Amino acid sequence: MIKFIDENNTYIEDTVKIGNNCTIYPNVFIEGNTIIGDNTTIYMGSYIKDSIIGKNNEIYTSYIISSTIGDNNKIGPYAYIREGNIIGNDNRLGSFVEFKENEIGNGNKIPHLSYIGNACVNDNVHIGCGVITVNKKVDSKVGEREKTIILDNAFIGCNANLLAPLKLGKNSVIAAGSTITEDVPDNSLAVARIKQTVKENYH
Repeated sequence: MIKFIDENNTYIEDTVKIGNNCTIYPNVFIEGNTIIGDNTTIYMGSYIKDSIIGKNNEIYTSYIISSTIGDNNKIGPYAYIREGNIIGNDNRLGSFVEFKENEIGNGNKIPHLSYIGNACVNDNVHIGCGVITVNKKVDSKVGEREKTIILDNAFIGCNANLLAPLKLGKNSVIAAGSTITEDVPDNSLAVARIKQTVKENYH
């Protein structure tokens, strides 16, 4: 059984497959070859196209395009999951976060205001507010991008820039506001910030 809060304001193509005990709120658009697993709730204003979404997910006012998502994830509000993402289970992918061509494992927290592109994020990683993976082109080739690899239990502080190609080891910690350009070993803290300078009587 599928529960539609307002059938007259829900738009689902006949190619879409939806599992049991799902709830679909108004102003949701689901298109293409999309499959949605059991016990998933899709809240108002979401758009999903050509994606596979597992069981027990909660999707809040987000866009999901040509991606695969596992079970027990909470997504949004206002997440933008672009083409080519493979996302595991038990993740929190939050507000105003953009994803592109990533492999994301299980139990990760990427709560808000980040861009994660061309990255491989293992398990139990926390990525703070405003983090950017700087996925530059490979030898200026169109479409091909360098990779950022983040291993298990890493913690990325707010407003860090991760300049690919880059590998962050297990249990590594990136200090807030750092721009990281070199690999970080397991169990290490990386800090890359210029020392603060104060010019008194500037005006």
